[in-house]
Amino acid sequence: MAIDAPECCYREEDMKKPLTLVLKVLALTVIMFLCFAVSGVLIEKHAGTPGSDQGSVVGPLLLACLLNTIVLTYLIMRSRWWGWRLVSAVFLAFYGTTTLMSQIETAVFVRNLPAGLLPRLFLAGVVAAVPFSFLAVLILGRSRAHKVAAATSASAAVPAAQWMWKLCVIMIAYVVLYFGFGYFVAWRNPHLRSYYGGIDEGSFFAQMAAVLANQSWLVPLQMARALLWTAIAWPIVRMTAAGRLEVSLALGCVFAVLMTSMLLIPNPLMPETVRYSHIHEIAPSNFRLGLLIGWLLTQRRTPAPVEALQ
Repeated sequence: MAIDAPECCYREEDMKKPLTLVLKVLALTVIMFLCFAVSGVLIEKHAGTPGSDQGSVVGPLLLACLLNTIVLTYLIMRSRWWGWRLVSAVFLAFYGTTTLMSQIETAVFVRNLPAGLLPRLFLAGVVAAVPFSFLAVLILGRSRAHKVAAATSASAAVPAAQWMWKLCVIMIAYVVLYFGFGYFVAWRNPHLRSYYGGIDEGSFFAQMAAVLANQSWLVPLQMARALLWTAIAWPIVRMTAAGRLEVSLALGCVFAVLMTSMLLIPNPLMPETVRYSHIHEIAPSNFRLGLLIGWLLTQRRTPAPVEALQ
């Protein structure tokens, strides 16, 4: 039986699109790996941190880079923005989640940091995020206006009158998520309590009473972090050519994956059991936070057609 040439050509061309995207994701994974490798050298060289076993780091770092790349690729491919505006938004999502938000916690709770390490951690995040954000937008073909993305209607801004109550809801929700998952998930691990020099007061409310009595600044700090999470989320909400549900799910994945992926990587400052407890704590907590922020900040809009992903 003769093969219909036009149909064959159509199918071959149709198959090339997802294959090309997969190859780009793999290439970007390698690029992110190299960016983190360079930033890691910066930390070890200038802060005097003990080096980790390279063989034990490569596999988890590659996995973390793959997960991060998949999430960021999705954001880029579903974006209405392009060029430097998109690069800036990707940088904010990448650096803000993997470095800024996590290292704020390091600064507050980790007491055994070598002198000079903390500023280097913030700088290393910049070293990794800047080149990756630029190259990701370039390689994925979003350095210039895309005909579908450009044609998609812009999302409506949140009216000023709504900002106050929505920010209050986000701050309260984050405090509940942070301390709730912190106590019922992470604080269940005795090794984690020993690492931070804390004790279990016996119940959530007793634990919160101890926090308010001994660390009264911690609740306002987490409220401030909730505002930072909202600032990171806002460009994603504005640029994503999708409906409310898709934006919310995308934000949940950004907050959960980018925040916890780096905890997969062994480091000499945090025991493995502590790292994994934080993964189990932060991933579901941040996913719910992303869902909430996305749902509150996304106004009704017309989702982009499927072709925007191609």
